[in-house]
Amino acid sequence: MAALSAGDGEASDPLIQYVVLRRDLQESEGWPLGALVAQGAHAAVAAVVESMGADDTRAYVAPEALGSMTKAVLELKGEPQLRALSEKLAADGRAHHLWVEQPENVATCLATAPGRKSALAPHFKKCRLSSWHAPKGEAAA
Repeated sequence: MAALSAGDGEASDPLIQYVVLRRDLQESEGWPLGALVAQGAHAAVAAVVESMGADDTRAYVAPEALGSMTKAVLELKGEPQLRALSEKLAADGRAHHLWVEQPENVATCLATAPGRKSALAPHFKKCRLSSWHAPKGEAAA
């Protein structure tokens, strides 16, 4: 039997990967956009590689599904909230990767393994869609 592609299944329950960034890295720490995108990319790739044995991950990255990948990029206030989310996901058995920047040992981003939206979405109700925030003290462009 062939694996399902990312677009298969009910349209209302697609395969999705969640990426959660820290808002404070923009606002308080002044991290540039490129550095934040890199953190998200690191976490997303790590979560996929670590879950390659899962049917949902294989379907998500199948060559015929590459044009239909869905990601939700969200944000939380800071590192304590990000680590708490990681702990909740782990307790519920949800595969994910908490990216910890080295050598600073700072958690910067979290990404889930690809999964059905219905199974993953409830874990992210306290997160907001990510948007650019000017560092405190600077006007937004």
